[in-house]
Amino acid sequence: MIDTVLFDLGNTLVRCYGKREFPAVLERSLAAVSHSLGKSLEGIRERAEVEDHESPDCRTRPLEGRLARIFSIDPLDKELLERAARHFMAPIFEMAVVYEDTQPVLETLRSRGLKIGLVSNSPWGCPASLLHEELRRHRLTGFLNAAVFCVDVGWRKPAEPIFRYALQQVGADVERTLFVGDDVEWDVAGPQRIGMRAVLLDRARRSPRTGITVIRSLDEIPALVTC
Repeated sequence: MIDTVLFDLGNTLVRCYGKREFPAVLERSLAAVSHSLGKSLEGIRERAEVEDHESPDCRTRPLEGRLARIFSIDPLDKELLERAARHFMAPIFEMAVVYEDTQPVLETLRSRGLKIGLVSNSPWGCPASLLHEELRRHRLTGFLNAAVFCVDVGWRKPAEPIFRYALQQVGADVERTLFVGDDVEWDVAGPQRIGMRAVLLDRARRSPRTGITVIRSLDEIPALVTC
């Protein structure tokens, strides 16, 4: 029996950019930071390209460190880095829209007494404080027993530590938890490695996967947790 559901955030509960859209989004984010600092984009794109990768071992690379290197900001100037991070994330947050099925399904799960958690990587290691602000803006915080982001743990999905930490924060048993997300490796293979059930949310109906459970809408989740 399932008594806890953990969700991914981007393109699961909230529509954001796709992989093909990210280069254009990154350009807008860099421009926003450059404008806030009164700097030109000369040399910025080249340095950003060097930073546009994640660690092969899934360790988190925080946004503040990347921005410090790209824009030659003193790493000890926390206030300036925080402002730069906020400007960097603004174009990304502007794109975010809560899916129509998100709140109704979360309400249904809560009404049944299930615990609900969020486990998400963040764009370029964005500070968790900004992501929590977004959850409040989208009125999702009240549904969640806990929200865990990769920067909270130092590890990105699909690494095991982020899932185990989330289970601790929610107070859940791995055998009684279901993970829901839109990425096969991050949101299905990752949870399954620690013995958690997982389903792939494929809203675009791209291609059914063999050997895993695929759903097309969050509306299918209530039926899954009762079986």
